Amino acid sequence: MPEYLTPGVYIEEIERGPRPIEGVPTSTSAFLGETERGPIKPRLVTSYKEYQRWFGGVFAPDKFMPYAVNGFFENGGKRLFACRIVGTQATSAETAFGQFTVRAVGPGSWGKRVWARIEASSTKKPDANGNPVPVGFRLRLAYWTNMPNLQVFDPFINANKARLPRPALTEDFDDLVLEEASPDFYEKRLLDSSALATLVRVGADPLALPQIDSKALDQNGADDTNQLSAPDYEGLPSGNRDTEQGLASLEQDPFRDVALVYAPAVAVDIAQKIIGHCERLKFRFAAIDSERVVGDISALEPRSDIQDTQYAAFYFPWISIADPQTGARKLVPPGGYALGVYARTDSERGVFKAPANEVMRGALELAADINDNQQGTLNPKGVNVTRSFPGRGIRIWGARTMSSDALWKYVSVRRLFIFLERSIYEGTQWVVFEPNEPRLWARVTDTVRLFLRTQWRIGALFGRTEEQAFFITCNESTMTQDDILNGRLICEIGIAPVRPAEFVIFRIFQNTAEAQR
Repeated sequence: MPEYLTPGVYIEEIERGPRPIEGVPTSTSAFLGETERGPIKPRLVTSYKEYQRWFGGVFAPDKFMPYAVNGFFENGGKRLFACRIVGTQATSAETAFGQFTVRAVGPGSWGKRVWARIEASSTKKPDANGNPVPVGFRLRLAYWTNMPNLQVFDPFINANKARLPRPALTEDFDDLVLEEASPDFYEKRLLDSSALATLVRVGADPLALPQIDSKALDQNGADDTNQLSAPDYEGLPSGNRDTEQGLASLEQDPFRDVALVYAPAVAVDIAQKIIGHCERLKFRFAAIDSERVVGDISALEPRSDIQDTQYAAFYFPWISIADPQTGARKLVPPGGYALGVYARTDSERGVFKAPANEVMRGALELAADINDNQQGTLNPKGVNVTRSFPGRGIRIWGARTMSSDALWKYVSVRRLFIFLERSIYEGTQWVVFEPNEPRLWARVTDTVRLFLRTQWRIGALFGRTEEQAFFITCNESTMTQDDILNGRLICEIGIAPVRPAEFVIFRIFQNTAEAQR
């Protein structure tokens, strides 16, 4: 309570009534897989060009991460955390510059194709005698995409200005200093700014500058020759990897906005790990790819072959696209493109709209043409088919989860509940430790009611009136005296979600009534 000790007029700001609940993001995605290069810490990218800067482009015929990312953004995706997955035996390339080491930002042999040059900074200032001296040092980096018989070289000297092949990416960090308080401190400038390398002090002299030199990062830098497995996607520290990656890193707070998770063309055990991650966190949904070649289409059984779950959707078949680097036809898994459609639908309509009957941008052809009879056997099994319709293009023609529970068979229903639950969860954190009494119960009820009313008005909930669309109960009927004494506030919320019009039926009959005279 405020104290009133001096006579006068006092103005107080008090808080009454409901607090607004802000809807959480629904289309922020996380893609996991092998990349050409880059850090293993999840990195937010907002375009395919930004992804190329941090992780490179297409680098092997059977590595589909770049295609998935490109398809996501091409179909309307906006925010994506790229999660590079490496094996436990991979090491980072590095080289010494006196008491400093220049080290690649992530493990793998790609780091050996990085050239580092350290020289005096270009900015000078006069010393005590008036002679110009550098204010610090300069780090320049160059990277080449892998190619046959590649020999990296110093591309920054005049003699090599016209030498081929030219680097795919160069970076220049000038006027770096050792003073931690300076905005040009080398760690501040390089951290989360360089897509190629970091600078690490290994010597004991705190005043020693890096040695002036120019060379490749030719020490260490090894790939793990073993095929990636489910533990690699789980991402707990192991072997040479002393930090988390993959699913383990996505459980950290900086990545709490992730709502969609996907790994292109992975084995069944990896897909199960991703589904388990979504089920455990409750607020995430996964896309799962079919196999590249399916001999007997009618034998597709994702619920039994992978998992019966309401937190994932299964997509078939693979699609042919134009390679973003070469323009050649390429057969790729559909999941990344499907999640781009999710994002586009969420933006244009809302999470309650089924991400189906939408054009799959970038798809030129399908690996398998599905007809009505074939889809009639696949749809009840939770297989979301992409089909080609004359005059209408290639469209996603299914919106079901991998669940056998009829209550959760639609993607839009499951994702709507994820959205509502997480929005209410985030928007009512202020309630914790408030006095648990009727005035608080009324505020909580009003807070949730305003949020659900907005969702009902935009078409997310079913019903002609609010009473039909939802109800909220937060009073003595939902809490016992024991609940109140033990600090439990219990609020019951009922919601009537809209479901997609999956089967549209027009009943037409012939009117044979006699003509009126």
